[in-house]
Amino acid sequence: MKKEKKIPLKRKLLHKYRLVILNEDTFEERVSFKLTRLNVFVLVTISSILLIAFTTLLIAFTPIREYIPGYSSTALKKKAVELNYKTDSLQQVIRLNEQYYSSIKKVLKGEVSTVEFNRDSIISAAKLDLSEVDLDPIKEDSILREKVDKEDKYNLFETAKTKANFILFPPVNGTISETYNVEDRHYAVDVIVAENSPVKATADGTVIFSEWTTETGFVIILEHSYGLISVYKHNASLTKTQGDLVKSGEVIAMAGNTGELTTGPHLHFELWSDGYPVNPTNFIDFK
Repeated sequence: MKKEKKIPLKRKLLHKYRLVILNEDTFEERVSFKLTRLNVFVLVTISSILLIAFTTLLIAFTPIREYIPGYSSTALKKKAVELNYKTDSLQQVIRLNEQYYSSIKKVLKGEVSTVEFNRDSIISAAKLDLSEVDLDPIKEDSILREKVDKEDKYNLFETAKTKANFILFPPVNGTISETYNVEDRHYAVDVIVAENSPVKATADGTVIFSEWTTETGFVIILEHSYGLISVYKHNASLTKTQGDLVKSGEVIAMAGNTGELTTGPHLHFELWSDGYPVNPTNFIDFK
């Protein structure tokens, strides 16, 4: 019995075959191909590589990849980035709010520092005890009184020329609920107004104080010409800060009902001349 000879691999790969396509009814030859195992292997390999490359490109650069598990959509990634930025911004806002609430807690507890003026301040003038003051006129005082009597009794200023150019503007219009009273140490007038009504500067000046106080709420103080100072208390909010320059009639605050020493929406208005309180109704018509 003869042994079968092994056919070399090269010969197997190059051995030619014919692929024929026939008409089943007539057995007529339609198409025929001459093939080898090597050609088939190369063709299949190239086709597989092209198919894999085409599929990869199709998935990588088209929206089809969104339907494949493991791939996230472009819109979802964009939203995730936006949410990340918003989260960071919200964290900063939360930190600022925490600082703000911490400041509010200190204010509500009364843990606020007071502002002291180097010259005769409003606070020191308000603490003036009239019983301890010697009211007997001296020679210089008598001379001054005689000079003042010759001028307009309502003139806060030095000459008629400055008086004509310096007019006090009513900060609000309303009914006076409590008048100026030196005996009760109420050096102001309380004017009833609707809450959030605009409070206006009585004259041109500079903001020297604009803060919250426990007893009188939001307070703003203006310094004007000729040693005149105006004070506005119990405001709902302030529109000017310390150091701002304001014009007569310009809105500086919104009237309110803030602070411990208040019983309703009103403006507590004080007027000081050279460190001494004066009656605002002598110079301003609030009606």
